[in-house]
Amino acid sequence: MYTLKQQWFGNVRADLLAGMVVGLALIPEALAFAFIVGVDPRVALYASFTIAVIISFVGGRPGLISAATGAMALVLVSLMANHGLQYVLAATILTGIIQLILGGLGVANLMRFIPNSVMLGFVNALGIMIFITQMPYLLGSNSMTYLFAIVTLILVYAIPRFFTAIPAPLVAIVVMTCIALISGVKLQTIGDLGTMPNSLPVFFLPDIPLNFETLKIIFPYALALSIVGLLESLLTSQVLDDMTDTSSNKNKEARGQGIANFITGFFGGMAGCALIGQSIINIKSGGRGRLSTLTAGVFLLFLIIVLGDVVIKIPMPVLVGVMIMVSITTFNWGSFKFLKQAPKSESLVMLITIAIILYTHNLAIGVVSGVILSALFFVAKISRVTVTHDLDGYKVKGPLFFASTTKFIQSFDNVTENEIVINFENSQLWDESAVGAIYKVKQKLEQKGVKVQIQGLNSSSEQLYNRLT
Repeated sequence: MYTLKQQWFGNVRADLLAGMVVGLALIPEALAFAFIVGVDPRVALYASFTIAVIISFVGGRPGLISAATGAMALVLVSLMANHGLQYVLAATILTGIIQLILGGLGVANLMRFIPNSVMLGFVNALGIMIFITQMPYLLGSNSMTYLFAIVTLILVYAIPRFFTAIPAPLVAIVVMTCIALISGVKLQTIGDLGTMPNSLPVFFLPDIPLNFETLKIIFPYALALSIVGLLESLLTSQVLDDMTDTSSNKNKEARGQGIANFITGFFGGMAGCALIGQSIINIKSGGRGRLSTLTAGVFLLFLIIVLGDVVIKIPMPVLVGVMIMVSITTFNWGSFKFLKQAPKSESLVMLITIAIILYTHNLAIGVVSGVILSALFFVAKISRVTVTHDLDGYKVKGPLFFASTTKFIQSFDNVTENEIVINFENSQLWDESAVGAIYKVKQKLEQKGVKVQIQGLNSSSEQLYNRLT
C-alpha cells in the first residue's frame, strides 16, 4: 500500500486531468439516474458530487469513482413513487449507517467466496450493460449522430499514439464539441436530458416522522441498497486492483461508502456506490490517486454551477463514443478462451451470471445467483463418496456431509455378514448429517442382527461423532 502522501500527491497532473474527464462523464449518467428514480436532477447531481468528494478522503481504494448509480436508482424507484423524496433521503442515511456497521464487521472478507467465474461474469455483464445503455442515444437518430460517435471513438484510440500529455477522452470531448458548435449540426445534447442546478447543496434534515412506522418503510430499501452498493463497490475495487496490480483496503472502502451515503442524505442526495464505467475511465485516463476522485467531484460541481451553460451544449454522441470505449475495455475478451479451457460448470456459471445481470439489471442478484450456483456445483463435485467392500470390511472414501449421505446409506442396503467394520481412514465427517447417516446405518443393520464396528475416524471426526451420539 502507498503512503497517504503518495495516495494524494504521487500522481498530481494525471489525477487532475483524469478527474476532469470523469467529471464530464458523470453528468449524463446522473441525469439518467434521476430520471429512473423520478426525482429532480439535483438529487442525483448533488449525490454524485458529495459521494465522490467524501469517498476520496475515506475510501479504501484510491482512484475509485463513487457517485449516484443505476443499480441504486433501481432500488429506489418504488420508494420514491409510494412515499416521496424525503423518504428516499432518509433511506439513504440509513443505508450509510448499515454499510458502516457491515464494514466494521469485516463484510469485505466475504469477497473470497466469489469465484473467478462469477467475477468474469460480473465484468463482462457490466461491459455489455454499459454498451446497451448508450444505444438509446444512437438508435433512431440521424446520420450525424452516428458519425460523431464513431469519430469520437476513433479519436479516443488514435490520440494516445501521437499525444499523451492530456487524456484522449478529454481531448476528444473538447474537439468534437467545438466542431459541433461551429458547424451548427443538430445533435442531442446534455441539456436535452435535464436542467442544471445553479446553487450549492445545503444541509437539512429529511422532513419525515421519526417513529417505528417510518423505520418499517425505509429499512427494507436501506438494507437492499446497502447490499447492492457494497457488492458493486467491492467488486469494482477488485477490478481496479487487478487493472493496476495494486491492493486496496476493502473493509475501509465499505466503511467509506457508508460514511458517504450517510452524509449525502443530509445534503439532498440519493444513495450511491462505485461506478465501474467511470472508475475505468479514470484508470485509463491515468488517474491513480485520491486526488483524481476528489477532482471528479469538485469539477462536476464546477461544471454544473459555473459552466452549466457550456456543459449543456456537449453533444451526447461524443459522450456515447467515450462510453463505448469503456464498454470495450471493460469486457474481458479472454473470456472466450476461458469458455474453451475451463470446466463446463465454471463456464456455465459465468454465462448464467451474465444472463441474470442483463435480465434483471441488478448486479447483486446476478452475482449472488452466480455464487450460489457455483457453490452447488462445488458441493456436487466433492460429494462423491464411495464405499468399497473387501476382507477387511467396508472402506469409506470421500467427505461425508449432507450432500453425500444418501449414497453412503444406500451402500449398506445389501449387507449379508453377521459382523462388519466400517473404516473411515480416507474420509472426514463434516456435519450432523454425516453422524446421523452413520447412526442410521448402524441402527438399521443392528435391527437385522448385524454387529457394526466403526474404525479409522480422525480426531476431528471422532470428536464430532462422540458429541452427537
